[in-house]
Amino acid sequence: MIEEIRIENLGVIVSARIELSPGLTVITGETGAGKTMVLTGLDLLLGGKADAGAVRPGADAASVEGRLVPPAGHPALALATDAGALLDDDALIVVRTVAAAGRSRAHLGGRTVPQGLLADVGAELVTVHGQSDQLRLRSSAHQRQALDAFAGPEHLDTLENYARAHTRRRALERELADWDAEVTDRRDELARLERDLERIDALEPVPGELTTLREEAERLGNVEELRLASDQAHDALAGSNDSAEAIDAPNAVELIEAARRALAAAESYDGRLADWSTRLAQLSYQASDLVTEISSYASALEADPERLEQVHERRSALGELTRAFADPGDPADTDPLTAVLAYATSARARVGELTAPGAGRDALETRLAEATETETTAAAALTAGRRAAAEAMARAVDAELAGLAMGGASIEVALSPREELAGWGAEDVELLLVAHRGAPARPLAKGASGGEMSRVMLAIEVALAREQATTTDSALPTFVFDEVDAGVGGRAAVEVGRRLAELARHTQVIIVTHLAQVAAYADRHVVVTKTTHDGADAVTNSDLREVTGADREAELARMLSGDADSDTAMRHAAELLERTGVGP
Repeated sequence: MIEEIRIENLGVIVSARIELSPGLTVITGETGAGKTMVLTGLDLLLGGKADAGAVRPGADAASVEGRLVPPAGHPALALATDAGALLDDDALIVVRTVAAAGRSRAHLGGRTVPQGLLADVGAELVTVHGQSDQLRLRSSAHQRQALDAFAGPEHLDTLENYARAHTRRRALERELADWDAEVTDRRDELARLERDLERIDALEPVPGELTTLREEAERLGNVEELRLASDQAHDALAGSNDSAEAIDAPNAVELIEAARRALAAAESYDGRLADWSTRLAQLSYQASDLVTEISSYASALEADPERLEQVHERRSALGELTRAFADPGDPADTDPLTAVLAYATSARARVGELTAPGAGRDALETRLAEATETETTAAAALTAGRRAAAEAMARAVDAELAGLAMGGASIEVALSPREELAGWGAEDVELLLVAHRGAPARPLAKGASGGEMSRVMLAIEVALAREQATTTDSALPTFVFDEVDAGVGGRAAVEVGRRLAELARHTQVIIVTHLAQVAAYADRHVVVTKTTHDGADAVTNSDLREVTGADREAELARMLSGDADSDTAMRHAAELLERTGVGP
């Protein structure tokens, strides 16, 4: 419920405070006194759009503060606490400021929050009905929503399940249509992938092969240089057999061996010589091995122009593969053939997807058939719930209309099957009004006057509130009515007040009204008064005050006759209060 609202510098209101309580609160006052600003302030608290033009002239900003008390476990609490809001004795403190420059700020539970969050929290806690809601009630969508709400929480769960099934079926239909539209693209993709794999498989590349081929090409292309270098190295290590001088010349192996023997002769006198002798022995062995390996290498060197040509051709073919399938952005030390093979792996997987039995379109058709069956089943359950609720809602609303001086009127809830399932189900919902006995049932949007529409809307709200109060543990929202009794008078006005009081038995109700017959049923009566200070700088201020006793009778008298001092009107006001049983 809403416990309190404080308003500063909003329109004609300089500073005002209104305390609210459970039950029915009415707000009355002369036309132009500032009742609209009270509702404007409430709208700001509930996340409504800020209008800098509503800031009182001369003020830097307007502010509205509200104290909202959600029931324990209410969804609004979860929204607020998730945003970091803190509770003040189980209450949410909401503050909205609007600067004259046009900027606005929202605070919830001591935290700055987006305007949209206030709107989400407000939608959970408060339902506002103005005369514009009568226009909305004329739409099929709002009539359907009223029926679904009357059907109860289990039906709303069914509606949510259906909506999910409908969304999934539509998504699969689009996916299948996209599949059919892209069939040529997929055929081209498959052909391209198969050509790519054929090129790669024909060469059978091996990771590291490019490096191996490069080294072989360099060897085959420089045989003479390699033979000369190896011969010179062999001669330096082992000597040459080509001339007598070379035979007598010392070589590296012999010199190393001579050094080893010289050290070995004296190594018993110093351990360091023994160590050097051992190391020279190792060098001698290694030098001898090198002589053998170099000799073998040199003898194996042969020019092979045919093999060199094959190597060049292989390298060229592999280079084309890397340019076609390797990512040029890969690091320089990455083997490009590894990237080529990775592409081949992904290409094979994609070919498998495009050619696997039961995949592709067949799989989509299967999933679509399953989704369609699920949606159809959910739609049937939704329709059954609406049919049951339609009969119960019509009876409940008819009973309320009888009490609202429309005893001969009745409501019919028509369900019209659709050719195609829509996001809301398999049928359209339309409320039909039988204005009096024997009259034809006409669409509510065409067959109801403004006063009748007000009473029908109120009848629906009261019937819905009574149904929810008896079938669910969830708390009802606070209802705010802005002159929904417009176009109503006489006995019907009395019955409107009675129904609002009935609704207030289940939840907090706040109404702005011009009808004394309605105001007489209030548990709390707040009057908006306007004062104008004459002079060079004329200023108009509005204030809010609760009236009781004689002051309340005087306000009702003013509403009845326009003259708060009329004895006749005062007697009539006292009679109204006595008849309602509320008391002054």
